[in-house]
Amino acid sequence: MSKNYYLGLDLSTQSLTAVVIEPASGDLQQYSTNFDISYPSYHTTDGVNIGDDPTEVTVNPRMWIEALDDMLSQLSKTGLTPHIQGISVSAQQHGSVYLNALAATALKRLEASKSLLAQLMHIFSRDASPIWMDSSTTQACTEISSTLGGNEEVARLTGSVATERFAGPQIRKFWRENPAGYEKTSHIALISSFITSLLIGRLCPVDAGDGYGMNLADILSGSWSPAAMNAAAPDLARRLPGLVIKDEIVGKVSPYLVSKYGFDPLTDVVVGSGDNPCSLVGLGLIGRPQTHAISLGTSDTCFGYTRQFANEKRSIGHIFGAADGHYMFLICFKNGSLAREQVKERYGLSWRDFSDILLNAPPGNRGRIMLPWFMPEITPIVLDPAVARFGGLKEDDAKANVVAVAEAQAMALYRYSEWAGQRPDRIIVTAGGSENRGLLRIIARVFGTAVESFEVKESAALGAAVRAASCCEKQSGNLTSWNELIAEFLNRGAVDVISATPEETEIYRHKDGLLHVHEVCEQYALGKGGQPGKAIRIFKQQFQV
Repeated sequence: MSKNYYLGLDLSTQSLTAVVIEPASGDLQQYSTNFDISYPSYHTTDGVNIGDDPTEVTVNPRMWIEALDDMLSQLSKTGLTPHIQGISVSAQQHGSVYLNALAATALKRLEASKSLLAQLMHIFSRDASPIWMDSSTTQACTEISSTLGGNEEVARLTGSVATERFAGPQIRKFWRENPAGYEKTSHIALISSFITSLLIGRLCPVDAGDGYGMNLADILSGSWSPAAMNAAAPDLARRLPGLVIKDEIVGKVSPYLVSKYGFDPLTDVVVGSGDNPCSLVGLGLIGRPQTHAISLGTSDTCFGYTRQFANEKRSIGHIFGAADGHYMFLICFKNGSLAREQVKERYGLSWRDFSDILLNAPPGNRGRIMLPWFMPEITPIVLDPAVARFGGLKEDDAKANVVAVAEAQAMALYRYSEWAGQRPDRIIVTAGGSENRGLLRIIARVFGTAVESFEVKESAALGAAVRAASCCEKQSGNLTSWNELIAEFLNRGAVDVISATPEETEIYRHKDGLLHVHEVCEQYALGKGGQPGKAIRIFKQQFQV
């Protein structure tokens, strides 16, 4: 067997997935473990622990250590590990891991005769890692924003406004509420850099794809911002990992991986990144700014690649680093698949029922609107969630509510991605919701462009594997392009392409169309605008529904 295999590990909210690829042949093998099922002692629901305050969402990082140990053991039994030339990690973005002074030494002294967890049980200064679903740091965000000159200035400097789930506000909250715990903290990792540290046996840097999602970096200089760090917590600089602006090899696999799992000691490990920057690679979007992606997962995201960004005032959306040293934009909505599932379960439907309703529904839902804020939302900020219905949408009407939730989510994706600039001429949809043709139909109608579902669902894990391959190939003098590396994996089987007619799209995009109605309803629900009745009446008259 050739030694040109590459491993991508994706630690998502609910599972750990490994994808092993061989680019020359297009061979792809995938393995996955579900946290709730495999590690019940951590008492997670959908991979997380929700506190008495529902805005507090955390995970015990020891569960991730166990999952990594088990996944690498599983891979070793396949016989693949000696032939893996490079590894890279993808992980849910924004989650932060707090390590004490014991961590660096413990990582260097790992023994193959013992489990990872047994040797790393006591390296944490904080037992619970806040993750991307946590929205408990509003006060910290307000304080950071005030110190740095307001939301627009924070976004200009760091790529995003001070954002509840980001590590900067999370660190500030930890420092304020537990100063003794902060004092014991020697190193603050993101999940991606933490898992990568487990692979190389020492603390490692974080890449700009993940690091720019902390509210702590100056994205123009590609370095940590002294002003942003000081606004978050005292003496923070020495606690942060190094920051690299594009993919690079950060080390070889540790002796632990060699002895216990059979990896070649020359196996390279590439800097880890967040799941969204990895999906950008896994969907083949590096260097392709006119194709955007929508991920319909636990959260819904819309993202794309850009070689530069307008350094203009804004208070929505995010700028992260891309694997090649350029940038990506992203909009994230917390009420993604979990909101759709709430509707599905409320009416006792299967996912096929859900899709069939959408495929057979006329566009516009007769002006009936839902704001599906089943949990605290981040775009726009909604800390006290409640589902709102307008335009005569009745809770007992199953079909109308299915259409309403799908249309509301698609319209939010459209409206809140406008700041990114050029509208796409093609959209790739990935993650679990991409299997639902009804959802694809709604997105095509709202955006007015061709929508394709991506057959390889684990785009983040695939992206991590391709990142590993790209770095290792370049180190060997092989200048294979990103598109060449990913092409074989993007061209598997038939691609489901769904389009909409101009007449269907007009129902949303007309100046009095449903997008306008959605905005008016949202402004009213946020306490920023008047009653939406007039806009709804005009919509119904215009389109005779």
